[in-house]
Amino acid sequence: MDMHAAYQAACLGQLSVVAFSRLAAAISVVRSALEQKQTKIPLALEVLDAAIETLLAVRNRGDETGVWEITESERPSVLEGIDMAEQCIGTLDVALLALTAARLLGDVYGEQPSTGAA
Repeated sequence: MDMHAAYQAACLGQLSVVAFSRLAAAISVVRSALEQKQTKIPLALEVLDAAIETLLAVRNRGDETGVWEITESERPSVLEGIDMAEQCIGTLDVALLALTAARLLGDVYGEQPSTGAA
């Protein structure tokens, strides 16, 4: 996912709820995977947590208004989160990211993630 394109659209108030959800999910997956890996990247979890908190506020506003827009005061937090996620994603194993995404999706829908084992 091109998080910067989604960010730009959100700054213009032109982001769909689907694209917004993908942006928030991408940052959340990286954050959760870093936590599982017990990252040593300075401030990574804090920066990602701040971005997630900001995106939650944007989401709440968007649910009420139908416009998922990142305000000027919210932009630094989200942009720092995107930059940190992009910096950190290269340090994470693809399998860990996939399992983390499946677990988080299962948490949302109240399901257990599939391990792929038969």
